Amino acid sequence: MLADNWQKSSYCGEGESCVHVTAGSNGTVRLTESGDPGGAILHTTPATWSVLLRALKENRG
Repeated sequence: MLADNWQKSSYCGEGESCVHVTAGSNGTVRLTESGDPGGAILHTTPATWSVLLRALKENRG
């Protein structure tokens, strides 16, 4: 994984591709996936990240 303090999703099982998240130095939220840790890193605002998490939790069914 990268040098940042990435945290793995608590919903991730061993050996699966997992979402990793960390705080960016400029106040953003950064996301990547374990299957390609050196690949794309998505950047978003804390407010947008919060809305996404809320929507996912509400639709867990």
